[in-house]
Amino acid sequence: MSTVHHLSFSDILFTLFLISLPYIIASRFLPSPRQLRDPQRKKSVAIVVVGDIGRSPRMMYHAQSFADSGFDTVIVGYGGSSPLPSLLSTPRVQIVHLVKPLEAPNFPRWLRPLQLGSKAAFAVLKVVLQTLELGWILVFGGRVRNWEITEYVVVQNPPSIPTLFVVQLAALIRGTKVIIDWHNLGYSILAMKLRESHPIVRLAKWIEKTFGRKAYAHLFVTEAMKKYLSKEWNLQGQKLVLHDRAPEHFHPTSPTEAHNLFAQFPTLKPPVTSFLPPNDPPRSTFCTKLVPQKQTLGVFYGTEDIGVASWREDRPALVVSSTSWTADEDFGILLEALRIYEKRAKEMEKGGQRLRKMLVLVTGKGPLKEHYIRQLAQLEEQERWEWVRCRTVWLEAQQYPLLLGSADLGVSLHASSSAMDLPMKVVDMFGCGLPVCALNFACLDELVENGENGMVFQNAGELAVQFETLLSKERWTLERLRSNVLRQRKGWTWERNWRGVVLPVVDKDVGQRNSLGIQ
Repeated sequence: MSTVHHLSFSDILFTLFLISLPYIIASRFLPSPRQLRDPQRKKSVAIVVVGDIGRSPRMMYHAQSFADSGFDTVIVGYGGSSPLPSLLSTPRVQIVHLVKPLEAPNFPRWLRPLQLGSKAAFAVLKVVLQTLELGWILVFGGRVRNWEITEYVVVQNPPSIPTLFVVQLAALIRGTKVIIDWHNLGYSILAMKLRESHPIVRLAKWIEKTFGRKAYAHLFVTEAMKKYLSKEWNLQGQKLVLHDRAPEHFHPTSPTEAHNLFAQFPTLKPPVTSFLPPNDPPRSTFCTKLVPQKQTLGVFYGTEDIGVASWREDRPALVVSSTSWTADEDFGILLEALRIYEKRAKEMEKGGQRLRKMLVLVTGKGPLKEHYIRQLAQLEEQERWEWVRCRTVWLEAQQYPLLLGSADLGVSLHASSSAMDLPMKVVDMFGCGLPVCALNFACLDELVENGENGMVFQNAGELAVQFETLLSKERWTLERLRSNVLRQRKGWTWERNWRGVVLPVVDKDVGQRNSLGIQ
């Protein structure tokens, strides 16, 4: 019988002592912040992501925008997924990967008994090692080429532990200005696994509130989060709402772009060949085909036949969803909606009417992925689905926006743990001109306008009805939503939003011109 170990307050106090130790030492030997402030130093920023950099789009967009605005930019975070190609090719951007010392093959042999024993002690050790490494980079410039003390550090929250604590102490020692980018509330995510009254959740909330209160600037993903934290936590510093927006390379996909994408598309498993219309890449895909067209070569050279890509009329409805496969995104809602749609399609076929076949492609990684894949396979086999197929797919960063721009409809299952953040996936979909069906929660109306740029549902039954309405043969309701999304999309880019909100705060020249009303 296994024993469940919980963190005691002595564990927590010992952890905080270990966390503080390198900064106590540093403060004795390093110059004071006043001595370090050099008005002539280059514009520079550190972007801190204690997570997979390639799966943190907002922080990658921050990095690109800072670099484009003349800042030397260092991104600190974990490797894994590929970051934006533009970051890898931008001279001003440097990526510093955090080590994962507690994961194979880096995990020391002499600590393996601890890994197999107390989960609490293992968690404490992980926090300590993260703190030491992050502090080494931010205070001493560890592994940073040509390191100079950065003027700003932008930190993503959550995670709050140990990130906020480390960043605040490093800024105190080095005189750096802290900008906290509030994506969500870290303790609210933890409360979904435990309960809000749990001692660990209360401690996490205290740490987040204490070390997140003061900053040079606070950025929020929603107006609701700004109002709540400003009032309840008495935040100090500039407070700005920076709504997520898709970058400029997210756009509606042309038939040619879609044809090239699907001609080289990853193989879907289990296979869906018999479900899709016949196709023969590169001449045709399940969504596109090449139509012969004559091209004039010149007066003396006549014409030649070329293939021009166009959409197939017999293509299935393509629905895309992106999920983290975690408890705050109930994939079971989508599964049940697909079951209802399948049943409804069979009923309508008996009555002489037909719904469109639906291919649902789901992107993302997460802990519950295998569980739902098994459940999906059982449903397709046991209920003999004929009208619906749902498959997972992993795409490269440059392929993802092309898929969104090729789809008929997007689905968001995001249920905010704090009811104050918005799903980035919907922002990406809107950037590609894709209407969305989104699970409703408190502040969703800051992004999705029901009946205007998408539809809002409360449960699987409502989502199934929206599928039937939007994916009907007529498609006029869907096209109206798409037209509204495209209209709103004009000027609705991350770059324009960032230059209007963040740049005046971090660039003194821009901020001074704005204060004087000079464009």
